[in-house]
Amino acid sequence: MDLVLLCVFLPLVTVAWGQYGDYYYGPYNYGDNDEWANVYRQGFNFQCPHGQVIVAIRSVFSKKEGSDRLWNYACMPAAQSLGEPTECWWEEINRAGTEWYQTCSNNGLVAGFQSQYFPSVLDREWQFYCCRYSRRCPYSCWLTTEYPGHYGEDMDMMMYTYDHYIRGATTTFSAVDRDRQWKFIVCRMTEYDCPFQNV
Repeated sequence: MDLVLLCVFLPLVTVAWGQYGDYYYGPYNYGDNDEWANVYRQGFNFQCPHGQVIVAIRSVFSKKEGSDRLWNYACMPAAQSLGEPTECWWEEINRAGTEWYQTCSNNGLVAGFQSQYFPSVLDREWQFYCCRYSRRCPYSCWLTTEYPGHYGEDMDMMMYTYDHYIRGATTTFSAVDRDRQWKFIVCRMTEYDCPFQNV
């Protein structure tokens, strides 16, 4: 009986792997370990190349460096079915020392980050760089688990499948640890134009 099931399902698995196997992102190339988007206690601006979106985020915390983090990002081209970005913009600033929730407006996808460090708060303010692809709309959205798992830990978040995109994040801020935990808003995008947009 097991041999019969194997003979029936093995061809199906092979066909499915052939169709969808290349949608796995795999390991990301952040560049050399010393290549961070910022230095401690300094502002930075990171933007993916045109037509690419953020797919991985790495961060290291240092209490002795003002409870700040080093940040690094990896980008990948968006799926060809989305086409080229029709417009890109910077979202509103999310203030330091507060909890916040933000999604790219106008159905945009996160393609960069901008941040400024504030020593009086021992925290950063954040802005998302968002890009819109034609009139594609998000669906099947969810929040990731918390990154890092605990305040003060290193963080390494990556997208594992090709058709899932970061659209925003919600963060909590610990006044005791002077650190943030992130939950990223991840969505799939339609392959057709849709008649509505979010705000």
